Formats: sequence, C-alpha cells, structure tokens
Amino acid sequence: MQCREIIRALDELAPRAYACDWDNPGFLAGRAEKEVKTILVALDATDEVIDQAIQIHADMIVTHHPLIFRALKQVNDEQFIGRRIVRMIQADLSYFAMHTNFDIAPGCMADLAADRISLDAEAPLDVTVRNENGTFGIGKIGELPQEMTLEEIAGRVKEAFDLPFVTVYGSRQVTGKIQRAAISPGSGGSMVRTAISQGAGVLITGDIGHHDGIDAASCGMAIIDAGHYGLEHIFIPFVAEYLRKTFADQVTVAEADPAFPAIVV
Repeated sequence: MQCREIIRALDELAPRAYACDWDNPGFLAGRAEKEVKTILVALDATDEVIDQAIQIHADMIVTHHPLIFRALKQVNDEQFIGRRIVRMIQADLSYFAMHTNFDIAPGCMADLAADRISLDAEAPLDVTVRNENGTFGIGKIGELPQEMTLEEIAGRVKEAFDLPFVTVYGSRQVTGKIQRAAISPGSGGSMVRTAISQGAGVLITGDIGHHDGIDAASCGMAIIDAGHYGLEHIFIPFVAEYLRKTFADQVTVAEADPAFPAIVV
C-alpha cells in the first residue's frame, strides 16, 4: 500500500477544500511512493510521537495539527520543527496532517465533539463552507438533552472526554440552568462573540484566554475550557479506526500514547 493511496483515502474523509485559508494540512514530508505497512496516528508530531513511530517501525505518521504552519527558510537540527522533519526524513517516515479540514468536514471533529456530550446540534457555530452537500463549519451549537447547571455540564464534559479537570469561567455570573450550548474544539477565543450572538449559555472549548473567559462571563455566557488536547484527542481513535476499516489487513494502524500536556499537581 503506497503512501499516496493512504492520502487519497484520508482526503475522502476530510477533503482539503474544507480547510481554512490560513491552514496548512496535507502531505508535509516524506515520499509519496513509500510502501506503507504501519501507520501511527497522533494529535501532534512531537518528539515523543516520532520516537514511538521509529520504535514500532512505522512507515507513516498522521496527525491532526500540522507541524509546519509557515514557510521554513531552513530545515536543520538547530530548531525544533526542523529537527523533527530531519528525524522523520532520516527514518523514511511519510507525514500527513488533517487539521481544519477535519474540524469542518461532515462526520468529523465538530460532529464527534457534539455527539460526545449529546448536544442536539442544529448548525455549525461558525459557518465556513457552503456547498451542494450542505452547510459546514467550526464547532456546533444546539440544545443539551435537558437543562443543566454549569457544574453538571462541566462534569458531563469531563466524563465524555475522559478528562481529569476542566477550567470554568462564569460560575458566579451564570447561576441558572443552561440548555443551549456551543462546542468548539481547539482554540476558542474567536468563537466567544459568535456563541454569545447565537444565544449559547455556555461555550465548551479549549485554549481560552483569561480575558476572553472573564469577558464572556460578564456577558452572561459561561465557558468551559477543556484544553486543546482535552477535546481534540478524539481525533486519534476515530482516524485510526477509519484507516483500519478502509484498509483492513493491508496496513497496521497504531495510536499514539496518551500525552495530556497539562496535569493537576
């Protein structure tokens, strides 16, 4: 099974046409004709992920976040991005990323995250794509199964995403029960005004800034910051299972070891 065939299947799941203009998903390093027998799926192409790929003799790494966002003027081992690319090339690892195209594509990140908390999603939170198949975008907004307190919603998020903790903004300001909610995996600062304008009582996201959090609370909307990794690690088992079903016994698919970047101490 050649790398280009794996890429073709991943593009069918989350077409790159869905990606935001500023993003850089796709085939970022390696050989398209590389024969692929083992794939490692991860959220980020960290040093530890590359170590694991080499240890299991993987031929390809698939991640959610692209290691390369901006143009590189040098590729060497004196800065962390270049060092990782050098290591992948030395190990003959092909590397593919699917970022905002996976966030937006139907059945992928936005839908998966909404389903985890049983959100009856009526629409994307932020529409970015309109085509013959419908309307798609970042996140989802809709109704929870019943009215819940902010504490109950935070508990649901922790359980649904298997998290040790979440950060809650607005516990003093938002004291009533909430049913209308928005979820936006990844960085959510740009989604605050959008969620407020659509009547959400809570925005569930990751990577929220201090001022975004307190400003949202002052406007009457709570925020549950579950962490960037906390919400998006669902990418790993979903894509791994997609590859297993698509290629059956033609390739072996491994999942990166859990690696929450923040812990409670």
